[in-house]
Parts: sequence; C-alpha cells; structure tokens
Amino acid sequence: MAKKKNEQLQLDLEQTRERIIEADFVETMRKNYLDYSMSVIVSRAVPDVRDGLKPVQRRILYDMSELGTASDKPYRKSARIVGDTMGKYHPHGDSSIYGAMTVMAQDFKGNVPLVDGHGNFGSIEGDGAAAMRYTEARLTRFTEDVYLEGLKEDTIDLIPNFDATENEASVLPCKLPMALINGSEGIAVGMTTSIPPHNLRETIDAALYFEQHRGASTEELLEILKGPDFPTGGVVANREELADIYETGEGRIRIRGKVEIEKMKGGKSALVITEIPYTMVGQGIEKFLLDVASLVESKILTQISDISNQSSREGIRLVLELKHGADEDAERIKNILYKKTKLEDTFPVSNLVISDGKPAIMSLKDMLDAFWNFQYEVTTRRTRHLLGKARARAEVVDGLILAVDVIDTIIAVLRGSSNVAQAKKCLMTGNTEGINIKTKIARSQAEKFRFSEAQATAILEMRLSKLIGLEIKALMSEQKELKKKIDHLELMLSDDGVMFKSIADELLRIRDTYGTDRKTLITTEAPAQIEVVEEPETEVVVLMDRFAYVHSIDAAVYEKNKEACDTEFKSVIHTTNRSKVVAFTDTGHMYSIKTSEIPAGKLRDKGQPLDNISGYDSRSENLVGLFPVSGEGHLVFITTDGLAKAVPFSEFDISRKISDATKLKEGARVLSVFVFNEKAQVILHTAAGFFARLDQAEITPKLRNTMGAILITLNDGDELDMAVPVSGASSPFEYGGKEYSADRIKLLKRKTKGVKARL
Repeated sequence: MAKKKNEQLQLDLEQTRERIIEADFVETMRKNYLDYSMSVIVSRAVPDVRDGLKPVQRRILYDMSELGTASDKPYRKSARIVGDTMGKYHPHGDSSIYGAMTVMAQDFKGNVPLVDGHGNFGSIEGDGAAAMRYTEARLTRFTEDVYLEGLKEDTIDLIPNFDATENEASVLPCKLPMALINGSEGIAVGMTTSIPPHNLRETIDAALYFEQHRGASTEELLEILKGPDFPTGGVVANREELADIYETGEGRIRIRGKVEIEKMKGGKSALVITEIPYTMVGQGIEKFLLDVASLVESKILTQISDISNQSSREGIRLVLELKHGADEDAERIKNILYKKTKLEDTFPVSNLVISDGKPAIMSLKDMLDAFWNFQYEVTTRRTRHLLGKARARAEVVDGLILAVDVIDTIIAVLRGSSNVAQAKKCLMTGNTEGINIKTKIARSQAEKFRFSEAQATAILEMRLSKLIGLEIKALMSEQKELKKKIDHLELMLSDDGVMFKSIADELLRIRDTYGTDRKTLITTEAPAQIEVVEEPETEVVVLMDRFAYVHSIDAAVYEKNKEACDTEFKSVIHTTNRSKVVAFTDTGHMYSIKTSEIPAGKLRDKGQPLDNISGYDSRSENLVGLFPVSGEGHLVFITTDGLAKAVPFSEFDISRKISDATKLKEGARVLSVFVFNEKAQVILHTAAGFFARLDQAEITPKLRNTMGAILITLNDGDELDMAVPVSGASSPFEYGGKEYSADRIKLLKRKTKGVKARL
C-alpha cells in the first residue's frame, strides 16, 4: 500500500515538473510591462489620427448611434447611455465613460461639441457635472453629419467587442481631421498627447491646399492654418516659433488672456479680462484671482483696489479695479500679471497619435497626409458599396421593365403554376414543365424567359399598380438615373481626380455649414518683463516674536520704542530693505529670505509666520535662529550630541533659497545657533541634569560642510537640551522659567562631562 502511494507521489511530482515553465524574471517583467504600456497607449489614452477619438469616446458615439439618440430625437438619460456603453463596449467603469461624455458636451473644451448635453455638464470655472442620473444627452447634428454618416455603408471594419457578443467600430468614418480641430489631451505610460484645437474652417482650407500642393512647406500651410484656435480665445504670443512646432509635432505655445482697459464711474479704470488662456479652464480662474489677491497683499500690485469675478453665460469677465491715477501704469500691471500669474502660460504640444496601430508623433503635414489616406480609403469603400447597391437595383428595374412588356405571359405562367417555386424557376430558366399554360404562343414566350434570381423575386413581389402608365414611366426614369449613378461611381473608382472633387465638395459643404470665425489671436509678443523700480535703501528692523511671527518696522520707529522691542520680541535684527536675513532650523537647513518679502507694518502688528515666508516645514523642523546677512564674523552651531563649531559667515550661500548649513550625525539635531564672541561664554545643560559653563574661545572654527568638535562629553542615552550664550560670569540666563547668574555654573574646559548643580 505504501509502495503504491510513493509511486503515485512520484508520478504527481513528475507531472508537476512538466507544467513548470522556466522564465527569466527580468525579461518576463519587461515584456509584460511593455504589453501593458501598449495596451494603455493604444486602447485608452491616445487618439487615433483617423477620427481623432480615443476608444472610450468612439464607443460612446457608436453606442449613442445604436441607441438612436439622434439630434432630432428626445434626450436620453446619461446613465442609460453610460450603462449601455459599459455593458457592450467599454468595461472600465462608469466614471471614465461619463467623464469622457461630459468633455465631449463642453463647448469650452473642444471647438465643436460632439454630444448635445441637457442639464448641468459643468462650467469653465471648474464646477463638476451633475450626476449621470440627472443629466440627459443626445448626438449633435455635427456628429451625425461628420462622424456617423456612412457608418452602415461598409466604410469601416467592425470588430468583436471585449466578450465577442457584439460588434463595434474599429474607427468612425470621420470626414474631417478632427484630431486637429478638437485637439486632444491624454496621459499614457511614458508618453503624453497634447494636441491644441484648431479652427474648423482654416483646417479644411489647409487640408484642401495640402492635397493639391503636396510639396507645400509648413510655412505655406501656416499661411492658411494660422495656428491654434482655442475655444476660450486668448492670444498666442509666439507666432515665430509655430513653424518649428508644426514641423516637428512638438514644442510649447505661449498663450495669454485678453486684457482690456475700461473706464469706470468716478474716473477710475479697470483691467477687464474677457478671454482666458486655455490652460486656465477649470480651477485656474479661482487660482488666478487668489494669486492676484496675494500680489496685492504682498504689495507687488499696490495699484489694484478691488477684484471681482463678473463672469456669466455671456462669457468671461474678471474685473481688476485700479486706484485713481493707476491707469497710467496699466501696461506694467499687465506685465506683472503675465509674469506672476497664469494669465500667461505655455501649452505643451505633443502630436502623439495612433497611426497604423502604433503611437507616433506627427507633424502637421503627416497628420494631413494621414487624413487624406483615410478619406480615400473610406470614400473608395463607400463608393464600392453604393455601386453594388446601384447595380443590384438597376438589375431589378431592368427586369421589371422587361416584365411589363410580357406581363400577359407572366400572368399565364403564374396562373398555371402550382406553387411559387415552380413559377420562379420558369422565370429564371424558361422551364414550363408541369405549368398549365393555355396557349402555345404563351408557352413559347415563357420558354424564352431568362430573368435573374433578383429579377424573378421582384417580379413575383410586383404589385399590379406597377402596370399603370405613370408607374412604368417612373421605372424607366429610375433606370436612366441609375445608369448615370453607376457611370459616376465607376468613374470615381477609376479616376482619382473625380474622387478628390467628391471629397472636396463634401468638405466645402461642411465648412460652409459649421465653420466659425477664429477666436484666438496669433501674434508675436516678447515674454513679459517686469521693470524693477528699486525703492531707496532704508534701514529697517525685523522683529520676530516667540511664536515665530515676523514683520519689519522703520529704524526710526524702533529707536523710539527700543526698550519695548528688546523686551517683547525674541529676535530684533537691524538690516536694510534691500538686504536679506537667514533662518536656521534644527535639521541643519538654512533659509535665505529677502527683507522685502517680510511684511512691513506697525510696531504692534502681528506679522506673518516665518515658515510661510521662508518655506521651511514647521511640522518637521524647528527654528533655532534668525540672523542678518553679514560677510564678517562666525556663527556657532551646537548640536544635541554635544558637538560644536564656529563657521565663518562667508561660508554660507545666501543666493540659494534653501541650503545645508551644517553636517549632522544620524539622529542629532541643531540645538542652538548664535553669533560667535571669543570673549563671551556659553552655558550647557544635558537631559540627565549636567551643567557646564565654557568660554566660547573653546569652540573650534570649522567649515560649513563638516561636523563639529566635541564640546561636552555625554553619557550613553544623554543629550544636550540647552545651549545659551552669555556675555560673562555675571550675566543672567534663564532656566526652568527662572533667571540665574551665570557664575552659579562652574567654568569648565572643552570635553568636560559637566557637573550636577542645584539652582
């Protein structure tokens, strides 16, 4: 029994080994990641150059056409459309589908909305759309005309959906280069697409010119297609760089909002922003207003007295009211807004599209070439489909006309046949066997019948009303029209010039029907420059309270209130309005701060938190010192591990906003920073209760990027928790909330362990 079990176990082990596939881990990860990346790029994030749509957008439009949500039909609930799309074509969650449908309904995201939304579909200021159960939608007339017409005429391939239960469109038979007209944005794996929108009328004109002048340069095309045309309007300020951007398919477009100066009541003026940069769509408007308010508070824009958002359904209107007389400085104010806010921004261009199933960055000419290749393909397939239908109908009409001439014989055959199949066989082959035809003449004529199957079927289904004279004339007229149509379709397939004219006529019809005037101004303007008006250098005093709130006052005000300032404030720093101060934290960082960035105020003003001005993180580091910038002398650094050093002030790089002030051992922090004075002393205290008083001359001078030397020797687990500079033995110092004389602490030498003292 045991032997059989062992044999079975051995057999199972061998079978298991046969199922194990050995693979290189790195190679497997690389292949799987590449497969995933390509899936995201091709199937989700990047538009197809042929119809300018991402898969989710294409599936929504295709599903809406299948649902019958036409532009002349009632709106359907968005939830119905989203659910149907998700269940049939796009099993990636309802939020992504509804988000894509919302964008296609917003006229501020694309030049031509593809979905007609009914209800709250969001706003240009960043308000989100209502839940899908509340909103409704249907197709726009433009979408039906440009994207869906010809969908049932074998113009594109249908492919199985994700579970092979439905067919979906591999691409829509789009008649326009919509990747250019509506643009596209998407983030894939390792690459992004960012195509700016363009004017429909200009794009069609450029496409027609390109097909007729294949050797045209990018500069020639830009004479027609001026550049981006954003739905929000605004100004493109770097026209001289556009040729290179459209030649390579990559670059950065500098865009600005449109600012006008308006006169107001009372003699005041206002800067009114009526068009915003495309990049400001969404929360950008609110952030812009907050940025302007911040510039006013920091006294960079002192000429603005009021800020208001007066935007409505009629358009954007952001009003910055100016103080009396400030309109003379309007250009400088505009330049500050361009420089300091998102009123001037850059739009990154990356014409990344899917072409022949692969991602590719395309130039303007590449995209127009792909457009025409697709148009010829779609038009050829449609022409062949229509030609097949016309020929089939012509065959039937020819048969009906011929049948009218021998209708008496056909009636005789029908009356004498025992069933439809027998009569149909006679019509197709002339076989009269078994058919009771009363006259020899009729039988002789019937034996000559050679109608096709389609003709025979049509004859058998023909109504007697077709024998009326007018009906016969209609058939003959239809026969004539069908011959013209067949000749034209055959000519289109054989002559590229005729096909081009057919496509061009359709493009011109669409241009005249849906074309709009350009919204965005294309110009050349230098980047905004702020003329620096330096204030005269004056002496100021920076005050910091025990809560690390800082503000500055005039030196004369300090002199009048010197005693109160020295008593009430933790730090009193004498400097100038053009100088800097430096802040040190216990993590060993130094923060350089312009004095002009510190709010000026009155003596009793609260000021602003130093961490807000300097940028240090008060949650993870603590302030240990604030000092004026000086090129002379040394600063003393004492750390919690008992090390100390004196660093020359010239060692610190005050040009950087943040830099390392000292090197620290792991786990150590800076305890105290103060100005070195070899005639003064320092009092130390450890967490274990040891005191020491040392001459500052004992502190070793060192460079900034080194650790300090041992100042006091600590027992294991002990650390310094106080390091206070004093001017001499009789100087007071504070400990435990009380004040003591320095001579209460024994004067010791460097590397001492300290002494226990009762205070």
